[in-house]
Amino acid sequence: MNRNRFAAVTLPILALTFAFANPLGVRGQDNKNPYPTMAPLEQYLMDREAEIALARSAAPESISRDAKILVLGRHGYETAVEGKNGFVCGVERGWAGPIDDPGFWNPKNRSPICYNPPAARSVLPLTIKRTELAMDGKSRAQIQEWEKAAYAKKELPTTLEPGAMSYMISKEAYLSDEGHHNLAHLMFYAPVMDKVNWGADVPNSPVILLLTGPPEPFTVFLVPTGKWSDGTPAPLPK
Repeated sequence: MNRNRFAAVTLPILALTFAFANPLGVRGQDNKNPYPTMAPLEQYLMDREAEIALARSAAPESISRDAKILVLGRHGYETAVEGKNGFVCGVERGWAGPIDDPGFWNPKNRSPICYNPPAARSVLPLTIKRTELAMDGKSRAQIQEWEKAAYAKKELPTTLEPGAMSYMISKEAYLSDEGHHNLAHLMFYAPVMDKVNWGADVPNSPVILLLTGPPEPFTVFLVPTGKWSDGTPAPLPK
């Protein structure tokens, strides 16, 4: 895969690596591969009402109160609340990130996210299917092979809808094992492109290239917000 991992971005204020980057400091494991396999299923599950509340915290209440809410069940995501505005909020786990991320199976990962309608239609289906495969006991390699085949067969959306983005500005997120474990940010999904088109990863630019396909038909740019979903200030990386 052609990827620019967030692990390459230094965040001196937070001492943080985002959920999709390298987690460190796991006792008794090789730091380069701290979570080699899936943990027992129970470690990924949450109380249903707590997960609904955490999912809603991904975006401002003015958005999430009318959003569809997904919660993780034993076989994948389930609809807990029907929505009215086209947004879809849920709590992602580590397997929603890059397939080669060492934190892919991190059972502590809790990443609240709210997809806007274009992203819910063209990006979220990948996360939903990856989750089903993980719940079914598939290995990382098996998930990767399925994803490649699914895009080739057009079993997943192969065209990114214009304007696709998502909110990840929950105070309660656990995105990484490092530092304060969190970062308030927005994610923007664009057709596969070079990061120079967004001015990403250059001095004083707030734009960070998170990942780029293939096989995914999109590039993901991350932009810190400096504000949590409740409107209070959030730390910004330098």
